[in-house]
Amino acid sequence: MRSFKPAGAGLRTRLFQVIFESNTPLGKGFDIALALLILLSVAVVLLDSVESFHQRYAELFYGFEWLVTLLFTLEIALRIYCLEKPLQYLKSFYGVIDILAVAPTWLALVLPGAQTLVVIRLLRLLRLLRVLEMMALVGQGKLLIDALKRSRGQITLFLFAVMMLVTIFSSILYLIEPAEAGFTSIPKAIYWGIVTLTTVGYGDIAPVTPLGQFISIMVMLTGYSIIALPVGVFSAEVINTLRNERYSDEACPGCGKHQHEKNARYCKFCGTWLNEETVDPRAEPPGK
Repeated sequence: MRSFKPAGAGLRTRLFQVIFESNTPLGKGFDIALALLILLSVAVVLLDSVESFHQRYAELFYGFEWLVTLLFTLEIALRIYCLEKPLQYLKSFYGVIDILAVAPTWLALVLPGAQTLVVIRLLRLLRLLRVLEMMALVGQGKLLIDALKRSRGQITLFLFAVMMLVTIFSSILYLIEPAEAGFTSIPKAIYWGIVTLTTVGYGDIAPVTPLGQFISIMVMLTGYSIIALPVGVFSAEVINTLRNERYSDEACPGCGKHQHEKNARYCKFCGTWLNEETVDPRAEPPGK
């Protein structure tokens, strides 16, 4: 589906069809080549972070990264050239991602090390959804985002309650544990409380007194008990979202019940015709 229309004809139109469309061999080839280039550039950044590879191939990696950045910069320029409203593209989700994909390398000229952020380019692989005909996944992703938005109140309240418990337990540990055990301040104790409650258990800070160890056991058991609550709330909202998309909110004029599918014509409970604006085709004509 087109998001932007080509401006004019000729070269600009052909560029638009190759760059923005995916229903032609050239368009699909362009998107696949773009995806491969993104994966290669990210792989180079990952390998460059390994000291042995960096010492051997630093110059090669540096040259390849600049080549990819220049190609991506040229691609963005071509996208802007073949659009009637380039500002609309630059403000869109894909436009922002495209800019962020080339920004780290240019930023590294003034901030050394910023090129590591080129892993953001992986987000550009979302364009492959068009090529692989997987746009239905976008709708499913929107469903999850909607469910997350609807459950944000419950999850925020849950996190607030958890932080209160962690602060209380951590403050008690700060009072009863010696500083040698690592409990040098309440914030440090809160760090221990979060690590313990989430059952991560780094082990860099651990209570040494019997009372402190007993409280640690209580915190760990509490963590196991409540860690599944946000998952349950989110799952319930996903189910509600699916139900709202499938079912209509209109009540049956016969029995007053809800939960009818949006394309339903008759009530599944009493068989009443649901569309009050039209006549039930099964009803007998007046006068018979």
